[in-house]
Amino acid sequence: MTTRDTIQGYFSDLKQKTSWDSFLSDDVKFTSFTTPNKRVSGRAAYLEATKRFYSMITALEVRDLLVDGQKACALTQYELQPPGGAAFRSDVAEVFEVRDGKITSFEIYFDSSPFPK
Repeated sequence: MTTRDTIQGYFSDLKQKTSWDSFLSDDVKFTSFTTPNKRVSGRAAYLEATKRFYSMITALEVRDLLVDGQKACALTQYELQPPGGAAFRSDVAEVFEVRDGKITSFEIYFDSSPFPK
């Protein structure tokens, strides 16, 4: 499976709310470059740290996907619905590293101001 196949599969499954997490390696490293930065290591820790975000996704568009070897950058737009709050959109730059068909590193860059506090 190529890097492009892996990332496209991840986003396809995420849109369908199916087994998107199967694309994560057991030792995935995740960094959110918002303020303050957040770093977690390991699949279980990543899923725990991001479960609120994933539960709010109502729609997802991959606007662009750039791939260079084992690295990929996706420009995405999420439509999010927080519990009891107004829906909003978030544009995100997502940088991945893939090995053996699994995402081993995942970094995100986005404006956190629209998110509920």
